[in-house]
Amino acid sequence: MTSSRSDAGQRHYSDAAVQRVSLIRQPFDSGMPSRVIVTVLPCVDVRGDLGVAEETVTAMMRERDRIDADIAHLIETRKALNVLIRANSGHRAELSTAPEPVAQSA
Repeated sequence: MTSSRSDAGQRHYSDAAVQRVSLIRQPFDSGMPSRVIVTVLPCVDVRGDLGVAEETVTAMMRERDRIDADIAHLIETRKALNVLIRANSGHRAELSTAPEPVAQSA
């Protein structure tokens, strides 16, 4: 990515460069790894190439499947936490209704 510099030394980027960064930031900000983004970008850069389009859609589908697996794992983790929360709530309720131990004098 190239830029120009002002007299004060500030970098100035073209609108196309800003759009390119925005295009890359969106999937990156959503958690997509940079190695996947790199495989998807050729579809934007090389329009009209069926081979690139096929490779890109395969990469995107693979990433979607990984995300689906992550979601399923997170759902199972949440279920396990809910079980532990219920067990802990029951234990706390038992402790709050238990009589206080009587202090014995020496």
